[in-house]
Amino acid sequence: METTRGGSADQITQAAKDALTVRRVFGEAYVSGDATVIPVAKVMGGSGMGYGGAHPGPGGSDGEDAGVAGDGRHAAGMEGEGGGGGFGVRVKPAGVYVVRGGDVQWQPALDVNRLALGGQLLVAVAVLAWALRRRR
Repeated sequence: METTRGGSADQITQAAKDALTVRRVFGEAYVSGDATVIPVAKVMGGSGMGYGGAHPGPGGSDGEDAGVAGDGRHAAGMEGEGGGGGFGVRVKPAGVYVVRGGDVQWQPALDVNRLALGGQLLVAVAVLAWALRRRR
């Protein structure tokens, strides 16, 4: 990354633009047999930026020379800086549109992980209910 403030912010902004395009929501359509398939996804993103500034050093801003700090900074001068930024994207498949002739059908994506978790929760509740009933 560039070391200038503007360059870093521009890079993060450009990365956000590239990541959150309509192609991420509606994928590239393709033809399978006599049907056209258009993949669809749910895209969520977020970003954050930060920066700092200058402040008086530990020796104050009155110009008195209080010595040099252990890390080599002049204790009586101004010091400080800052920076920071971040960006995240989550893309989750939603399903596909299938176009066959003049008919359009929606085929939702099957989330196997969610089905497995639901099944595990159902079994856990059934076991707890059985144990409580047996205890009485």
